[in-house]
Amino acid sequence: MIYSAHTPIRVAFLGAGRIGIMHLTNLATFPGIHVVVVADAHLEAAQRGATIVNATRASADPLAAINAPDVDVVMIATPTGTHPELIAAAIRAGKPVWCEKPVALTLSDATTLRDLAAVHKVPVMIGYMRRFDARYAEVKQRIDAGELGAIERFRAVSIDAAPPNLAFIKTSGGICIDMLIHDFDLALHLVGPIDSVHSWGSVLVDPGFHDAGDVDTIMVMIKFANGALGVIEGGRRTAWGYDIRTEISGSMARAFVAAPGAMPSDGDGAPARVPDQSFANRFVDAYVTELEYFFACIRTQKLPKPDIADAMASLRVALAATTSLREGRVVTIPND
Repeated sequence: MIYSAHTPIRVAFLGAGRIGIMHLTNLATFPGIHVVVVADAHLEAAQRGATIVNATRASADPLAAINAPDVDVVMIATPTGTHPELIAAAIRAGKPVWCEKPVALTLSDATTLRDLAAVHKVPVMIGYMRRFDARYAEVKQRIDAGELGAIERFRAVSIDAAPPNLAFIKTSGGICIDMLIHDFDLALHLVGPIDSVHSWGSVLVDPGFHDAGDVDTIMVMIKFANGALGVIEGGRRTAWGYDIRTEISGSMARAFVAAPGAMPSDGDGAPARVPDQSFANRFVDAYVTELEYFFACIRTQKLPKPDIADAMASLRVALAATTSLREGRVVTIPND
């Protein structure tokens, strides 16, 4: 369907948890976007979400919401394990999809979705919002323009201010798939294909992570296909607030990305605490820009990115890093 600038795009929004509510709050400010239905397995949550965007209705049946005749586009912010079924249903219904990362927990499911989208010619965008952060976008432009020279090193820090609840951890796929996949996506986006990874992890924050089969503190070493090297430091708790930093070093220059004021230093070099920092306010503009871009692509019939193939690339790295963590070895990543 071709939309004019004045034609409302009618949306089914699935998932009214913490991140879903954040997206709905943003969507409430978007001109020309009408969330027709908010669906969540918990009807009360769906009703709360529907109120935020003045949706026509709330539902406890996501599949019914997808297939409703008054819905043009499907947006998904449900638990990761539900993504494949819901994305597939939207594709079969011929409705463009935006879905929170990751696309799936297995490459098999992701491959099925990629092939299904190709057959039905339905655009699917996966939500890696850091690509839309102005600071990261500027770094990408500088790299593409050759200002940094040949990239030699990549370093990232991703540490939550406080850990998520253990019920979430048990279904998240683990720290590499749930959290560090953002950094893997950036590494691929900024530097290029990854050849191999080696992970080390510990449980230092909460013994419950061990019981859930996960770690709360991790280091992942990366070897890129072009010979560049990288390291990602991840964790589930800091004493100084949400800590997201990225450094890319080239033969000619270095680029460094961090939230303004998020890591100020006192005279001894100790970071000051920023207790209210979280993904929602650190990347508030990126979340908005990401969805503006998605809807612009729908209106102009352009294929949005990152797409399923991009999401599969970061998922391959996350799964390899998880295997390395569990088996204590270097894992080579197939790039097909």
